[in-house]
Amino acid sequence: MPAFPTPKQLWRDVRVFDGLTQLDEPMNLLVEGERIAGLWPVREFDEAFAQGAACAGRGGVMTPGLVDCHTHLVYAGNRAGEFEQRLEGASYEEIARAGGGILSSVRATRAASEDELIAASLPRLDALLADGVTTVEIKSGYGLTLADELKMLRVARRLGQLRPVRVITTLLGAHALPPEYAGRADDYVALVCDVMIPAAAAEGLADAVDVFCEGIGFSPAQCERIFQAAQAHGLALKAHAEQLSNLGGSALAARYGALSADHIEYLDEAGVRAMAEAGTVAVLLPGAFHVLRETQLPPIELLRQYGVPMAVASDANPGTSPICLPTLMANLACTLFRLTPREALSGMTAQAARALGRPDLGRIEVGSPADLCLWDVQSPAELAYAVQAGRLRQRIFNGELVHAR
Repeated sequence: MPAFPTPKQLWRDVRVFDGLTQLDEPMNLLVEGERIAGLWPVREFDEAFAQGAACAGRGGVMTPGLVDCHTHLVYAGNRAGEFEQRLEGASYEEIARAGGGILSSVRATRAASEDELIAASLPRLDALLADGVTTVEIKSGYGLTLADELKMLRVARRLGQLRPVRVITTLLGAHALPPEYAGRADDYVALVCDVMIPAAAAEGLADAVDVFCEGIGFSPAQCERIFQAAQAHGLALKAHAEQLSNLGGSALAARYGALSADHIEYLDEAGVRAMAEAGTVAVLLPGAFHVLRETQLPPIELLRQYGVPMAVASDANPGTSPICLPTLMANLACTLFRLTPREALSGMTAQAARALGRPDLGRIEVGSPADLCLWDVQSPAELAYAVQAGRLRQRIFNGELVHAR
């Protein structure tokens, strides 16, 4: 059977943010098939390189495709009523202890079929894609039974088949204690360890396991049991930690080689040091900070001082960050957490990819997957500076132009 020539596409005269920094000069970028094949300053470009390549674009700012490394995108129902309650003075913890919060979403998600969850989740996914996302992590955690957690993970996998996006799935069985296990948290942890994790691993439905290490979630000792079970089944580790208090969850996660610790508003220097030593990524979630009107800032200066990589994600979820606009997160990371635009964009590309255990993604370099975004802006900083939909000119996924305006 004759071999077909590899499709070649050339973007000319683009300003490039490569995932870590802005390149100084306008560049020409060549894609062959699914990979980045060449990257040259315009002034050094030999037109022989362009032979056989179609001109796919000119001008604008090219970034890696955005990586949203922390979402709860699959759920049913909404929690607008709790939004009102919080504005009237109720705290997140008070709502959760009264049976609202996560458990409200659990009831709605348990009652929904896979097809109903697909229908509810696709508009949220489409919003992320329209704002430049090419890779998205999707957690379970609103089922809290074996059948419902696996249902959520199957839906997440199906979303990746229905849209041109890379979906990475995370089992978050330890998101909250379901009402049927009230007063029996250790028994529920045993279900997560002995039943959910083996089943998700056996069916290939989960890439990682996450925990909610918090006073209204699970204790460090319980989270450690879950980490051990996940490792025994070859799954990567992540943690919601130090969001509402400092229980040492981030240091625990780092000790087990977790990919990331997420939220981390109450993280202390010992936890930062542990994360630095383990290479664990700090995932900042300014959307939840904003919606909950929190005041305890993540320790950004300590993270910088110790060289802990910082990712930025949407935390798209029904209760605390019902936001599916990733570039808004870049703005909030700058305005609320005082990241620089470069740090925020790196946090949504190269560092977010590290938080998913995929350092091959989120970068513009020769040999990397051709997941790219071309934006109608003059500098990368504009993506964090302005909150404005519609700036995405092209989205390229695995070398294929899947969105063009």
